[in-house]
Amino acid sequence: MIPRAFRRRPLRTRLAVVTSAAVALVALGVLAAAYVVIRYEIRNQLDLQLKQQSGTLAQQARGGGTGVLYAECAWLAAPACAQVVPADPAAPGQRGLVLPVTGATRRVAAGTLGAYYSDIVRDGRSLRMLTSPLGQGRALQVAVRSDTVDKGVEQAGLLLGAVGGAGVLLAAGLGYAASRTALRPVSRLTVTAERIAATRDPAHRITLPPDGKRPRDSQDSHDEITRLATSFNTMLAELEDAVAAQRRLVADASHELRTPLTALRTNAELLARAERLTPAQRDRAAGALGRQLREVTGLVNDLIELARDEEPRQLVERVRLDLLTESCVAAARGHWPATPFTLHIGNAADLTVPGVPARLARLLANLLDNAAKFSPPGAAVEVRLDRRPDAVDLTVRDHGPGISDEDRPHVFDRFYRSRQARALPGSGLGLAMARQIARAHGAELTAERPPSGPGALFRLRFPAVE
Repeated sequence: MIPRAFRRRPLRTRLAVVTSAAVALVALGVLAAAYVVIRYEIRNQLDLQLKQQSGTLAQQARGGGTGVLYAECAWLAAPACAQVVPADPAAPGQRGLVLPVTGATRRVAAGTLGAYYSDIVRDGRSLRMLTSPLGQGRALQVAVRSDTVDKGVEQAGLLLGAVGGAGVLLAAGLGYAASRTALRPVSRLTVTAERIAATRDPAHRITLPPDGKRPRDSQDSHDEITRLATSFNTMLAELEDAVAAQRRLVADASHELRTPLTALRTNAELLARAERLTPAQRDRAAGALGRQLREVTGLVNDLIELARDEEPRQLVERVRLDLLTESCVAAARGHWPATPFTLHIGNAADLTVPGVPARLARLLANLLDNAAKFSPPGAAVEVRLDRRPDAVDLTVRDHGPGISDEDRPHVFDRFYRSRQARALPGSGLGLAMARQIARAHGAELTAERPPSGPGALFRLRFPAVE
């Protein structure tokens, strides 16, 4: 279980500790394996030396006899100690033996036990001894000093330990440096987030490496920290756009409300002095007050509708586009009796889309009202519902002055009104609301130039229909 005090440490410190511990474990494991291999090889060389000496001495002792062959066990030169031991403890020639004789030695001499190596101590010195059968009921014991070998193994262990300690320290330093380098974007992200929280200004960004130091092929080639910083910058850009759009909406709404509210105030003040007005003047002021109240109410309702991000899911149902279009066209004919409306359904009958009927009706009503507003007297507004292999298009076309190339990119902006529309009634929110409703239903609303003749064409495309 991770200690709570360690979990409270900064991420940079924890990453450095974990990295250093992992490298240290690997390094210590490799050094331990190296120590075992070195110790085995050194002792194996000593055993091979003993075996070679034993073979040479066996040739010398082939004629028979027992007793000491070499008794200078303190020498480093080889062979230092050698003796021949009979299987019978009572046999002659065993006086003054220099190497220890055990029961295992007698069994080797008797041929019941094979050759074996053993470590012994004589006169305070470590020796490595080989006991091997010599034949004729005898065993040959050969020993050499092993203290120098043991010292070499010890020195190798100390050297490897020192290398391991230096490697652990180096791993700790490199781990800390690597954690600082890897988490530098996170530190910048933290500083940027704290600055935004303090200043409430989303215009700040995290500084990323120059493009020349980053891969350009794809986002997958970036490391995760850089991608996190890039995503955070993208989020800040979206937040900045949202804040700017909110400020523009408030500023535009204030501007649009200022004129009708001023007129309302003027007419209200006139009606407050009704005794000074003639009946005709009172009627005109009351009528103007009513119109301005309806205008302000409509504008406020439109702003409330635009403030909604999505349609309420509990109101979504399957909507037949042909019936909805027929109903909206019929309502438009009542609102604009001087404008003829034509409707063509074609092969799009019985098609349904998921949506909120009232909201889709509001979308179509805004498109029809906009077309009727700009249509010359007697010019028809053409409404078509066409089925395509993978979608259905609902188009509304008028024969008015059309939309200029300069105005087309902005026709769906809130409160945007072209020069031709500034003299007409309206708040400039109808098309913005229509596009918002379309996007909430997964549809696409575009303004296009008609294939032929004057006018404007608005296309509402639903990508998936049944």
